[in-house]
Amino acid sequence: MTRHKFSKELFTRRPGGEMPVIVAAQNENIQSRFVVQKVLELREQGVPLSDIAILFRSGYLSFDLELELTRANVPFAKYGGLKLMETAHIKDLVSYLRVIANPRDAVAWNRILLLVDGVGPRTAERVLEDILAGRVKAEQAGSSTTLPAFWSNFHTFPDRLGTLFQALKDAAHEHLMPADRVQRLLEYYEPVFTTRYDDYHKRRKDLEMFQQVTERYRSLSTLLTDLALEPTTDSVTDIVDPGADDEKLVLSTIHSAKGLEWHSVFVLYALDGRFPVTRAAASDDTMEEERRLMYVACTRAKENLFITYPINVYDRETGMILSKPSRFVDGMPEKLLDQWVIDEE
Repeated sequence: MTRHKFSKELFTRRPGGEMPVIVAAQNENIQSRFVVQKVLELREQGVPLSDIAILFRSGYLSFDLELELTRANVPFAKYGGLKLMETAHIKDLVSYLRVIANPRDAVAWNRILLLVDGVGPRTAERVLEDILAGRVKAEQAGSSTTLPAFWSNFHTFPDRLGTLFQALKDAAHEHLMPADRVQRLLEYYEPVFTTRYDDYHKRRKDLEMFQQVTERYRSLSTLLTDLALEPTTDSVTDIVDPGADDEKLVLSTIHSAKGLEWHSVFVLYALDGRFPVTRAAASDDTMEEERRLMYVACTRAKENLFITYPINVYDRETGMILSKPSRFVDGMPEKLLDQWVIDEE
């Protein structure tokens, strides 16, 4: 089949203006912090938050940014995907962590007990009563974990609970970093996850991104504190004009941003393997669709366009280190854009 393209010549009638900027960030969190800083600068210059958009290829790519916006108390609305703590599978994983941090967290216990096959509300209630009533023995002196030693007393309950308690014990050792705890919990959660969610293939990227987010934390308590923060945020389907008293930064998938424009636009993760996605290389049609999405993203900006990408990103699906800018922007003439490199300093 012969591919036909219509020739076109793009131009602008507006003289001057700021050059588009391609920003290489040392890592994913520095990318997020750069975006937050620029958003705050634009707001100080008089640009309403609602006239600034952060665009991304897939919903999970905004997770790290969501945490940084929350910490900076920047209100935002997310379109085309759920925010980090709204997804059921992330709530599952966080509940395991909450139980490790506080063995008397009844809400978290109830959630993870009901995830166990064969455990219903009555059994979960009975186990929870034992924990809260102190009938579960404390861990022996000298142990490296603060989690109650219920795993040694679960014989009166369904056998499957033993696997859960062993997983919690393995992830509870005090010397473990949050990312290491998450890795051990994911090994236990994988069969639960694939059984519980029919669309687990789509959800798996969320778990991978969450694990990457945890890698920058040194303590579990700090991670859980950040996850518990509740800024003024929404996750909705359609983008509508906000009221004067409802000014929020726009976070959106590119698909949801079609036909709209903003004063300033940030395009996140313009990284080969993320945008375009790795699997796009298998099909010319898929790669062309990715290219069209990049075109849509870049043409949403009226005044400022920032195209950002982190370097040295480990992709767990392929086992590759992603470090090259998107092929859609790599090698563009220097006269057409500015290039910045952002590091810790």
